[in-house]
Amino acid sequence: MRRASDGWHAILRVGPVEHRVWLKEPPTIAAAYVAELPLDGDFEARAYAARRLWRAMNGRTPGPAFHELSKQRRERLSAAIRALDARAAGNTYRAIAEALFGKKRIPDHAWKTHDVRNRTVRLVQSGLALMRGGYRQLLRPGRKDK
Repeated sequence: MRRASDGWHAILRVGPVEHRVWLKEPPTIAAAYVAELPLDGDFEARAYAARRLWRAMNGRTPGPAFHELSKQRRERLSAAIRALDARAAGNTYRAIAEALFGKKRIPDHAWKTHDVRNRTVRLVQSGLALMRGGYRQLLRPGRKDK
């Protein structure tokens, strides 16, 4: 719990899950609280988080987080960051591909048109997009209207 200029910020641990809560006024014991959810672009995520908190406080399983990344997505993001770091350090796409995919998968000939080269270039581009602010997209679920 900490006080800030905009109110009180708290982390509630209910079982294995952490819930982050903001309060206008200092918390009091045995008080009833209300969740205010602005009808903005983040409403769906806030409503889901409020429901998870309510379920946890009432002894029920909170359910999955609103926007969990799949194992495949986490691995791709990790590879993109590694590829970006390697490129920023001055490594060639070929050297990056060898580090990420293994030297056996890299052909001696036809490197310029090989699919591993294309994957490596896309990973570096993905890393650049994350670096330029795209990481914020990870905090929000994919929208169908985009």
